[in-house]
Amino acid sequence: MSTKESQIPFENCLEFARKMDQADPLKHIRDEFSIPKMIDGRDEIYFCGNSLGLQPKLAAEYVTRELEQWAKLGVKGHFSGEFPWMPYHEFLSEGSAKLVGANSDEVVCMNTLTANLHFMMVSFYRPDKKRHKILMEDHAFPSDHYAVESQIKFHGFDPKETMLLIKPRAGEELLRNEDILAIIEEQGDSIALIMLPGVQYYTGQVLDMQSITEAGHKKGCKVGFDLAHAAGNVPMQLHDWQVDFACWCTYKYLNSGPGSVAGCFVHQNHHHDESLPRFAGWWGHDKLSRFKMENQFKPMKSAEAWQLSNPPVLSLAAIRGSLDTIKKAGGITVLRDKSVKLTGYLRFLIENNMAGQIEILTPSDTRYSGSQLSLAVRLNPDDDPERGKRIFDAIEAQGVTGDWRYPNVIRVAPVAQYNRFEDAFRFVDILKNALASH
Repeated sequence: MSTKESQIPFENCLEFARKMDQADPLKHIRDEFSIPKMIDGRDEIYFCGNSLGLQPKLAAEYVTRELEQWAKLGVKGHFSGEFPWMPYHEFLSEGSAKLVGANSDEVVCMNTLTANLHFMMVSFYRPDKKRHKILMEDHAFPSDHYAVESQIKFHGFDPKETMLLIKPRAGEELLRNEDILAIIEEQGDSIALIMLPGVQYYTGQVLDMQSITEAGHKKGCKVGFDLAHAAGNVPMQLHDWQVDFACWCTYKYLNSGPGSVAGCFVHQNHHHDESLPRFAGWWGHDKLSRFKMENQFKPMKSAEAWQLSNPPVLSLAAIRGSLDTIKKAGGITVLRDKSVKLTGYLRFLIENNMAGQIEILTPSDTRYSGSQLSLAVRLNPDDDPERGKRIFDAIEAQGVTGDWRYPNVIRVAPVAQYNRFEDAFRFVDILKNALASH
């Protein structure tokens, strides 16, 4: 998972940023996206791909194509054309698998992220009196926390006893991998499930998924990951790491539209285990006999067995457009190489222009960081606690789109597919002025 730090000698000037953009082998991929404009017609500095990625032009094209198919063919569209609707989810399997390091039969696009986490916990959280705990982070994304707590209650356990929450050490913002491994070693016999993020949403920290999975399996725990901020951001090898399951949304770094259909990984180790409990639906039934309309469920021997209903084709068409755009760029490894340089340049500029004013929470070691940088506005004891929010509002008024997280963090994500080195330079100039005037 490691990527070497860029060895480029960065320079703190606009001319250097423009030279980097001219030499960028992926500069043409920006033209594959619709870039929001400011009132004066200039492109926004869009650094919010960690929340909602920009629209690939292929996504719009592919959705329009399916609307036209629907208009022309009606129900016959399920079986006709180059991309018939009946197997449409299968057209996304190869591209999705490459993003997360899986076999094609280990991934499926279905449902939404939190729904998929629930469905996975139905199968992989099987608590008993001895082994019932779920290990997760204390600062998990709220939806994950709600999902885990509700699953624990569903099984008749008390979340206060069964939710095993790990947090950073006092005075620190990041989780230490040695602390995660230590708690697995110490309490693993009572842990039924480890469910952690691939990338922590607040700090942008990439967790060591491989070592966590290995440690969990040695203690007999099932291991799953929420990859909402990891998919399309950092390369992974879920199959080789032996991860039991993972789920992700597709509207962040995968640029597939607000609320688009999510992705799910189930390791092939579990594909032939028909004893696994699951909430079943007819689209998880063996496709060769599905339309015999028999009431004896026969699960497919793939991640598709966890599907419930026929797929929403219009959303899948947008995902296919995104995956084809990633393919045009050369895939996740190529994107990651640019991301390391681009985010590294942004870090360099911040550290050289705003030392003492901005603290970067995200690890500097690129093995443990992705596209996102979490910027904490340093506040003096006598500062208005709302100063950080006013600074964020000021940069937004100047054409920067990022996002704000209380109490004092601005999250920005320069995305390799559509952001430029000039965007990084202009952003830092805007932020520097906002700090000076607020």
